[in-house]
Amino acid sequence: MTDAGVVLARSVSKSFHDGSRTLQILQHVDLEVQSGDQVVILGRSGSGKSTLLHILGGLLRLDEGEVYIAGREMSRASVREQGRIRNESMGFVYQFHHLLPEFTALENVAMPLWIRGGKDAKNAKTKAQTLLELMDLVDRAKHYPHQLSGGEKQRVAVARALVGDPAIVLGDEITGNLDVENAERVLQIIVSVRQELNTAFVLVTHDHAVANQMDRRLWLDRGTLNPYDE
Repeated sequence: MTDAGVVLARSVSKSFHDGSRTLQILQHVDLEVQSGDQVVILGRSGSGKSTLLHILGGLLRLDEGEVYIAGREMSRASVREQGRIRNESMGFVYQFHHLLPEFTALENVAMPLWIRGGKDAKNAKTKAQTLLELMDLVDRAKHYPHQLSGGEKQRVAVARALVGDPAIVLGDEITGNLDVENAERVLQIIVSVRQELNTAFVLVTHDHAVANQMDRRLWLDRGTLNPYDE
């Protein structure tokens, strides 16, 4: 693949089978994302937004097409190689934070670097502490998820997604369970990170307040992805 950015998806198609029915979710979807891009994907419930995000992240196999992340082919890689690409080049933030309950906030943020190993693992706690400071959560570093508010948990999840200096962060309804104040705080963090690290973001949302702060808005409908026309 030539240098075409941090995400390149070509002619991605995906269907699901329900008994005798075949439901076509994605039809020859193309998407290219450059470093520092902030892209939001909008669409009705059930339109396939999360499916597309999971395919980009290698969490769901596509039927046709190809996906490259930071120049590495994700779509046909082995499960092991997909895990390596995610750990080295991607960050994830979901609507439900998916923090590990038996670990503190600091440990949850450090986890991707511990998994990566080597020098990164040795510096994991220091880097995690720095990110928690950015999230205004330094006083919550030793707290466990059940001791955190919803907004705090989500900010910990954002910190965890950023700790590995990913080329791309994928977010699925990341403000869906947050009040207005916490949602705005998370969005401010995203803007700040893009400015400082040139990280690209691809977010799926129903929230037009989120969409309005992104650089590029796309609409997924009937399996196809097009520029969003208000």
